[in-house]
Amino acid sequence: MDLVERYVALWKETGADARRKAIELLWHEDGVHLLQPPREMRDRAIALGFGDAVLAARGYAAIEERVRRGYEDFLAPAGVTLRAGGNTDRLGDTVKFNWELVDGSGQLRSTGLEVLTLAADGRIAVDHQFFES
Repeated sequence: MDLVERYVALWKETGADARRKAIELLWHEDGVHLLQPPREMRDRAIALGFGDAVLAARGYAAIEERVRRGYEDFLAPAGVTLRAGGNTDRLGDTVKFNWELVDGSGQLRSTGLEVLTLAADGRIAVDHQFFES
């Protein structure tokens, strides 16, 4: 599915202009990206008294910052890249697929699940991102 291929490519994009354009083509203008962080981050948040460790980014600027920081702070330093798991499925306005973070040798480092709810124009209205391992 083209949407998933473009989504995965976005998380590898290093150019600010290209990244912004890709976000505008993928997300509805008031779209939201909801991230359930990895377990250790959630556990630390709970220990600090935060009952909800979900991280939300709404609108182009916030999503762009989320993607940029995800790449610059996590993916690039760890030497990993994102790829689709090959199990994309769609039911009405909902698309789901698993993703994998792999290192330069192709070794699997982490997995997750993406659940996208699409707006009427086919762009992402709500993006639910879960780390699974």
